[in-house]
Amino acid sequence: MNSTTEEQHISVVRQRLAARFPTIDSGVINQAIDTAHHQFDGRPVRDFVPLLVEPAALRSLTDDT
Repeated sequence: MNSTTEEQHISVVRQRLAARFPTIDSGVINQAIDTAHHQFDGRPVRDFVPLLVEPAALRSLTDDT
């Protein structure tokens, strides 16, 4: 990734999902994001991971609500 790190992108995902689901506890949102993020551990190409994490976490959150 260039000047913006993967963790910075994941932080933006956290903010977007928290804004989208204000009634869901932040711990639940963070767990969904962390679970989705860890699916990509060990993958050599990291540039698109944040783009893939958000829809996976979103599916998890909408399936649970």
